[in-house]
Parts: sequence; structure tokens; C-alpha cells
Amino acid sequence: MSKYLTLVQNDNFQINGQKKSLSEITQQLSESHMELITLIENFSNKELFTKKYFDWTGSTSLGQYFQSSMSSHYEWAYKKIKLHKKASEL
Repeated sequence: MSKYLTLVQNDNFQINGQKKSLSEITQQLSESHMELITLIENFSNKELFTKKYFDWTGSTSLGQYFQSSMSSHYEWAYKKIKLHKKASEL
């Protein structure tokens, strides 16, 4: 996937998200979290935590990918939700 395509997708995601209510966004975040948990549960501990188990993970493990991507995205989402709540209280 090209960097340009990713930027366009991110922009579209942000534009579409601004049209939704806080409760819709919170629900969507909860649903996507459960989808990820379900996906992760399909892997064994060996598949998740063995470095280089999958060739495409390079020198790291699949679990490390999940950990870093999920935590950074959740932190981003939490900040956006907090900002939205604060703005709506004004």
C-alpha cells in the first residue's frame, strides 16, 4: 500500500468520524476492540510470542505488533474522545 493511499484513507476516516456522535464513536471503538481480541485469540502463544515465527514480522513477534499498534491507536482514540467531550461541554 502506498504512503499516499494510506494518507487518503486516514483523511477519509477522520472526515467520516467527524460526522458521528460521541456515543457512535465510543461504540465503534468498543466493537473494533472486540474484533481485535477475537482475532488475537485465534493465534497460539507460540505464534504470538515467538520472534520471527512469521517471516513478515522480521525480527519481532506478532504479539509485539499487536501490542504496539493497539496501544498507540487506543491512546490516539482516547485523546480524540476526551477532546471531543471537552469541546461538547463548552
